[in-house]
Amino acid sequence: MKAIRGATTVERDNSDDITYAVKELLDRIVESNLIDKDEIVCILFSNTADLHSFYPAKAAREAGFVSCALFSSAEPQIDGALERCIRVMVLTECDRQPVHIYLNGAQNLRKDLTKKMTIAVDGPAGSGKSTVSKIIAKKFDILYLDTGAMYRACALACRECGADTSDGQSVANVLNKVDIDVRYENGTQLTLIDGKDVSAKIRTPEISMLASEVSAHEYVRKKMVDLQRKIAQKSSCILDGRDIGTNVLPDADYKFYLTASAEVRARRRNEENIIKGYVQPYSEVLDEIIRRDEQDKNRKFAPLCKADDAVEIITDNMEINQVVDFIINIIQRKI
Repeated sequence: MKAIRGATTVERDNSDDITYAVKELLDRIVESNLIDKDEIVCILFSNTADLHSFYPAKAAREAGFVSCALFSSAEPQIDGALERCIRVMVLTECDRQPVHIYLNGAQNLRKDLTKKMTIAVDGPAGSGKSTVSKIIAKKFDILYLDTGAMYRACALACRECGADTSDGQSVANVLNKVDIDVRYENGTQLTLIDGKDVSAKIRTPEISMLASEVSAHEYVRKKMVDLQRKIAQKSSCILDGRDIGTNVLPDADYKFYLTASAEVRARRRNEENIIKGYVQPYSEVLDEIIRRDEQDKNRKFAPLCKADDAVEIITDNMEINQVVDFIINIIQRKI
């Protein structure tokens, strides 16, 4: 079940204005979320204390929303609150990512939802950027694009075709013949090669190292960056990688650079690998981290580096939730 949020304001406290505003808001929610009225389980309304001439729930019933439960409540009088505001939460059986709708004066309540925003999170391997980005995406109800998975898919395609990954032309020949794409199901990104889900196959340490080598080729990065930009143009999203703020989305609304010592990142990566069933000595993981850092920082095209306007966060002594809270606080101060 999904919860779709929304709000609107009315000019006057009368039945006609409230009825029109509720109908407009619910119709936009239904249209934007591609749902049928019969898929709605319950609609919960609340309105500010200065609206008392008509129940929003009754307005919803008159607008044709009759197959679901309806509930209205009045909010307490709060100094400085937005005037003549109606809030709604629509509970529906649809499994698509919810599109929240804020209309009229209520758009100022949630600029993070009403304004498309892009967040770039860069950093070296094991800095925690993917974990942090996924959590932030859920908190803001925006799309998370795992760019690393796309390069891993390129590496997997090259390995399965026997390409020489050190040779740019050999890599290009493979990628010209395969279709690499991403799809979202229930809010989860699936990585596809020729329509086949390879999300699990690309998570081995071998593919991780190979991805660093493959992604050094200019052709590969241009091909993947083009796809990433197309996805980012469609909706609010957060992207993590090594050149998001400097190359992929240089005009991103918010940029962050996460880093930590190689030893700390190797320990984190080793713990992740153990959970996934890939057992390696810590010394080998540390060596891979150091080698990958060198590859990523020294590649000729779009190397790993911090954007000049990115906020650097050193995560050695920070828990994931602390990093998440730090980033969210910065974003919310600017919204």
